[in-house]
Amino acid sequence: HESPSRDDETFCRTIREALKRGGNVYIPSFAVERTQQILYLLNRAYKEGRLPNYQVYVDSPMAVSATEIFRIHPECFNKEVYDFLFAERDPFQFEQLHMVRSISESQRLNNLRENAIIISASGMCEAGRIRHHLKHNLWRKDSTVLFVGYQSQGTVGRKLIDGAASVKLFGETIAVHARIANLAGI
Repeated sequence: HESPSRDDETFCRTIREALKRGGNVYIPSFAVERTQQILYLLNRAYKEGRLPNYQVYVDSPMAVSATEIFRIHPECFNKEVYDFLFAERDPFQFEQLHMVRSISESQRLNNLRENAIIISASGMCEAGRIRHHLKHNLWRKDSTVLFVGYQSQGTVGRKLIDGAASVKLFGETIAVHARIANLAGI
């Protein structure tokens, strides 16, 4: 695995550029730790005015539950997050954030055409709700898929990072016209 990056500005710049395209930003993410790390970065960026006020959706029941567990165990945080917790009360909650558990709410996100950031499991695009979001949005030129974690050889995520012109999802070949960005290890 690549070593973690602390370059928050690259993350923010990538999000800003993606949202300027007019579509949504899809972040395939692992439900435990990576999603909470992304929420923490987004929360801080919003509070510091480094990102415009776009809606953020966590579309993964497991990631929602894991985030709730993280909230009730601040003793497990590193010093930076712990200090932020006591300054802000909750490093994983901010006004723009929506936690999605139900299938119907998740399906509604596939029709969302306004700028939004959608964080969904699984991180390598091999399972989970992210596959539905990719099926409905990879062909859109205004969409961006932002990878923030390691992608193993042979996974859909790796194929996208490697520049595949199309991928198979649910037995269908989906053309890739979305912008693919890779900040693995953020």
